[in-house]
Amino acid sequence: MAVAYEEATSICSHCDRTIPAANLDLHYAHCVRNLERCKVCGDMVPKKHAEDHFLDTHAPVECSLCSEMMERDILAIHKGEKCPQRIVTCEFCEFPLPAVDLAEHQEVCGNRTELCHLCNRYVRLRERYNHEARCGVTDNSVPDNSNTVGSPRDVRDAERDRGARRRQPHDVSRRRLLFTIAITGIAVLLGSLFFPRKTEDNRVQ
Repeated sequence: MAVAYEEATSICSHCDRTIPAANLDLHYAHCVRNLERCKVCGDMVPKKHAEDHFLDTHAPVECSLCSEMMERDILAIHKGEKCPQRIVTCEFCEFPLPAVDLAEHQEVCGNRTELCHLCNRYVRLRERYNHEARCGVTDNSVPDNSNTVGSPRDVRDAERDRGARRRQPHDVSRRRLLFTIAITGIAVLLGSLFFPRKTEDNRVQ
């Protein structure tokens, strides 16, 4: 029966990797000759590429938006998430502006009001979503989009459509009234044409 044999290992003092003990001397000689540890990140990099590694990863670069200096490898994250001059969009009007100005803009923009087509009251944009929940926007005839965040333009269009649907009964009543008035007018006109003739016939007799 074969017995499992566990090979002895050792840690290379230059790169801290676990190496089979039998190969340690050969590995160490090759490791010291070809690799060096980056003083910034601690990664082992080939000596011939050490300068390129530093320039591509750690050399300070300037953000083209805010002029802040930082390591090259975090520049993309800075521009996308942290730079105060990166362009963001107002959640109320979708206007693009620098992130540093967003809070002040939304403070003013969120206080603007729009007419709710369901209750005919003017509602602040920052309170619109809570107002919709209280105003009964979501019903069985309207799809539940609570899990998706639409743009302000989409919300306004939806409100307009719901308002139009709600006003349809009044439109139908108006049509019926106009139809009744038209029929009555025609009947009166026809009556005025026929009755005078009968009166004239009676006078002749």
